[in-house]
Amino acid sequence: TSGGVTLFIVLYVFTGGGVTLFIVLYVFTGGGVTLFIVLYVFTGGGVTLFIVLYVFTGGGVTLFIALYDYDARTEDDLCFQKGEKFHILNNTEGDWWEARSLDTGISGYIPSNYVAPVDSIQAEEWYFGKMGRKDAERQLLGQGNPRGTFLIRESETTKGAYSLSICDWDDGKGDHVKHYKIRKLDSGGYYITTRTQFDTVQQLVEHYKERAAGLCCRLIGSCRRGMPKLADLSVKTKDVWEIPRESLQLIKKLGNGQFGEVWMGMWNGTTKVAVKTLKPGTMSPEAFLEEAQIMKRLRHDKLVQLYAVVSEEPIYIITEFMNQGSLLDFLKDGEGGNLKLPQLVDMAAQIAAGMAYIERMNYIHRDLRAANILVSDNLVCKIADFGLARLIEDNEYTARQGAKFPIKWTAPEAALYGRFTIKSDVWSFGILLTELITKGRVPYPGRWACLTLSLLFSRHSTLCKHSQCRVGKVCEPLDFITG
Repeated sequence: TSGGVTLFIVLYVFTGGGVTLFIVLYVFTGGGVTLFIVLYVFTGGGVTLFIVLYVFTGGGVTLFIALYDYDARTEDDLCFQKGEKFHILNNTEGDWWEARSLDTGISGYIPSNYVAPVDSIQAEEWYFGKMGRKDAERQLLGQGNPRGTFLIRESETTKGAYSLSICDWDDGKGDHVKHYKIRKLDSGGYYITTRTQFDTVQQLVEHYKERAAGLCCRLIGSCRRGMPKLADLSVKTKDVWEIPRESLQLIKKLGNGQFGEVWMGMWNGTTKVAVKTLKPGTMSPEAFLEEAQIMKRLRHDKLVQLYAVVSEEPIYIITEFMNQGSLLDFLKDGEGGNLKLPQLVDMAAQIAAGMAYIERMNYIHRDLRAANILVSDNLVCKIADFGLARLIEDNEYTARQGAKFPIKWTAPEAALYGRFTIKSDVWSFGILLTELITKGRVPYPGRWACLTLSLLFSRHSTLCKHSQCRVGKVCEPLDFITG
């Protein structure tokens, strides 16, 4: 049974009396046994009766249960409903597993983050896995949840422990979240207070649903869990992610940029995506594919995920769709205009987390500003537009001749000499903070681009290459300057 071989053992038993018994033993090589008992009964009169009894014998196999509904995106995927159970046939494909539905008997690929082991803590509605304190607060406070709404997540500080986060309310603070550590006993049990201990986290939850018992309030119901994001469009685009242009439908234009347009679209008639179209001549297809390889390798929950590309001109970049649009528009014209300081600080922290990941991966962004941050529900922010990102081998990138960049967001050494490092991204992040606090106002209001540089480095007398420009006298209101 090793090496990917599946063993079928068929036992034929003739019992007499017109009854023939077939016992078929199906052995899965992952260490589990599935037993099929098929009873063939000849009843006479031209009628043949088949009685099929399916028996699952265990043997180390873990069944998985669907946490969400899923509509198949391709013919290789399985459609399934929340609560449906699966036998996993192959889990070596990373984010996509080959599985057989125990409800329908059909096999196909399923997204691995849509399922969890049956009867495990991961299968519980209230379990949110690896999640930070601020993310938990954003989930609980962002949906109008009543007092007593809760979730459980992995502890950030103690391995093997959990944290209970509860939505609370009082006259002084209004809606807020309280956090409790769920500690693990050496014997395997769990507790919040030592006087009340439980064998499982599930038992702990049921106890505090009946009574507050020292918590801020009784647990009422679990926080609604959003649909997880997939890292790929399908199992086929996981490695070969050049897709045909015909598979995309551009539905609604979301915006125009210096180098192209952004659309809401549909892939394969099934999946909502964002499509960035680049104007012909923006970059060579070869250079673009090199950039896209970099973009595809970056995976973080605070970075917009690249799904696929069309590399022939006009070039298309297909990414996850963020329904609130850019942070700049959200602050100026959307719900962001009413945000308070704590919420703005939280958004800044999300962006900082994404940029810290970029730094760890030895990349630079080069164009960090509010227009290149996208927003979705619950004030989730993700960094977008890696078209100008570069892999840094010597810790510094020098802009090519003629490159354009947003001068008011660009560090002086990058604007003057075209040298970009992670430190220049830190400068841009500081300018982005002013956009947050001012709800999208342009940095250095009332200053032209080249005059801004003049104020930063007054000893430079010839900064703008516009033929009509004299710094501080005649200067066009440029947001971008050609270096």
